[in-house]
Amino acid sequence: MSSNNYSHADTNKLVRETSALILAGGKGTRLKQLTSNNAKPAVSFGGKFRIIDFTLSNCINSGVRKVGVLTQYMAQDLIDHLQNGWQILSPAMGEGVRIVPAQQRTGNDWYRGTADAVYQNLDLIKRQDAKRVLILGGDHIYKMDYSRMLNFHVENDAAVTVACIHKPIEEASSFGVMGLDATGEIKTFVEKPANPPADPSDPTQSLVSMGIYIFNADLLEDELVKALEDPDYNHDFGHNIIPGLLGRAKVFGYIFTEDGHPGDTAYWRDVGNLDEYFAATMDLLSPAPELDLYSHNWPIITNQSQRPGAKFVFNDDGRRGHAVDSVLSAGTIISGAELEHCMVSANVRVHSYSKLLDCILLPNSDIGRNCRLTKVIVGEDCKIPDGTIIGENPEEDAKKYTVSETGVILVTSEMFE
Repeated sequence: MSSNNYSHADTNKLVRETSALILAGGKGTRLKQLTSNNAKPAVSFGGKFRIIDFTLSNCINSGVRKVGVLTQYMAQDLIDHLQNGWQILSPAMGEGVRIVPAQQRTGNDWYRGTADAVYQNLDLIKRQDAKRVLILGGDHIYKMDYSRMLNFHVENDAAVTVACIHKPIEEASSFGVMGLDATGEIKTFVEKPANPPADPSDPTQSLVSMGIYIFNADLLEDELVKALEDPDYNHDFGHNIIPGLLGRAKVFGYIFTEDGHPGDTAYWRDVGNLDEYFAATMDLLSPAPELDLYSHNWPIITNQSQRPGAKFVFNDDGRRGHAVDSVLSAGTIISGAELEHCMVSANVRVHSYSKLLDCILLPNSDIGRNCRLTKVIVGEDCKIPDGTIIGENPEEDAKKYTVSETGVILVTSEMFE
C-alpha cells in the first residue's frame, strides 16, 4: 500500500504559533469618494459585508486566531466595525482581533509603508511569542486557507514565503512580479514593472504577489531593524524587504490555485479602483459567481445589523415593486420600483416609479421617485432626489459626478448638497 501524499506537519501547532498582522491603513484614493470618510478596508462590499471581513474570515476559518489590525487613515468606521462585529474570540486563550493604531515608535511619523507598519509593532509579535508572522492586506476580496500556505512554508524550510497568483500580463504592472525556479524558490522579484516578465509556462500570464507574506519572526525582526538604518529604505515589503532577501535567505513563492482552497476557484481581487470594485460586485449577481458567498463551509463573518427581511410593495400596472438578477440585504424596501441586476445593501429605500439597472446601492441610501439610474454606485447615506436621471448622458454625468474609465458612475451625498 503506497504512503499518502498528505502533509505531516502539525497544522494545529503551526496556526497556534502564528500571529497575523492585517495592514489596514491605506488611504485607498483610487476608490475616489468611497474613501473620503472611510478607510478602504471598511468600504461596504457585497451587500452586507465590508472589505476587511474577507481577510478576517480567512484568518478565523484557517485557524489563525491571533490577529492585529493595523489602522491609520479615516479609521473610525473600521474601528467601530471591528469592535461591534469581531470580538468573537477568547482573550483567555490568547486569541482575538486587536485594533492597533499607529504607535509612532520611530518619531512623529505615521506608518511610512507596509514594512514600517510591521516594524512599529514588533513588540506585539514578541508578546504573543509567535514563531511566524502572517502579513496580510485588509483590502482584497478572496477566500484562502492560510494553513495550507503555512504547511508549504515549513515543509520547504523557508525563511519567507510570498503568496502569488497568475494574472494576465497586461494587468501585472500593478503588482510585484516574480520568477520561481523548479523548487518554488523566488529568484527574481520586481515591484510594479513597466514591462512585466511573463511566466515561462504561459507567455500571456505573469506570476504576481498577492501581498500575503509568511516570515519567520526572528528573521523579520532582524531585517526590519537593519532596513531602517538604510537611508534609501522605502519602508515597503515589495520595494525593499523581499528583493533584498533574495539570495541571502530561502524565499519561496506559494502559487495560489483552486486545489484544496475554499470555493474551488483561485479567486482573488484587489478592488483598488471603481472599475474593479464594480466588476467584483457584479460577479456576485451572476447565476454561478466566481466567489460563492452562499457556501456553509467557509462563512464570511461580519457585523450583523438587526434588521427585518427585504420587502417589496405595490403590484399595480406601472407601479410594481420587483427586482430580478439582484441581491437584496436586510432592512431594504423596494416600493413600486423596478430593479434589474443590482446589489442592494442594508437599509436601502427605492421609491415608486424608479428604474435601476446595473447599480450598487450602499447602506442607508435612498432613491427618490421617478429616478432612472444605470451603472451607478450610490454611496452610503446618499439621498437621490426625485426625478434624477444618471447613466444616460455621459457628458452631463461627468460634470456632476465621478465617472470611471469604463463609465461606472459614483454618486455620494456631497454631490447633491
